[in-house]
Amino acid sequence: MCAGSNVEKSFSNKGFDETSEGKSRPGHFRGVATVVTKLLNIIRPTDAYFGQKDAAQSCLLRSVVRDLDIDVTMHICPTLREDDGLAMSSRNAYLNGEERQSAPVLYRALRSAEELYRSRVYAVGDAGGRIASSELLSTILNILNSDSLVHNIQYVSIDDKNTMWPLSDVGTDGAVISLACEVGSVRLIDNIIL
Repeated sequence: MCAGSNVEKSFSNKGFDETSEGKSRPGHFRGVATVVTKLLNIIRPTDAYFGQKDAAQSCLLRSVVRDLDIDVTMHICPTLREDDGLAMSSRNAYLNGEERQSAPVLYRALRSAEELYRSRVYAVGDAGGRIASSELLSTILNILNSDSLVHNIQYVSIDDKNTMWPLSDVGTDGAVISLACEVGSVRLIDNIIL
């Protein structure tokens, strides 16, 4: 006898619920992994394209494809941005004029951390330097906190690009810096790969 609809049909996303983004959106990654796995198994594409804008989601999907031996080539595409650097998102439509002008501060904060990282890590030549994640975090928070429309900073994370686990410092292997906060009443996320 077949269990039919009584069988739970979802993917275990062990570890992703403990990431910064996972903590702020409980159950989200399990749903994403389940839906995308079903989609890939039904459609059976040779290539699948996903955006880098949600860094943890991109990492999760690469893991799902690898761990379940799904025969698809994953392409993580760069985040598309407006001319002022704001990551393109359907959520941007909810920003009023003042909030929209303020929103690019997220990317400016990320870029400032990237510049600091490059000046420190690559300044020592071939030996390769390191920078404390706390320095990068401080740079980002100072910029975000300088904008009165930015509030409810849910997280700023400096994580391993392949696991999304926090790093205490960053060297030439790089990292992903991701953040989530509200501009006005709109929750925005963004990230940058070092």
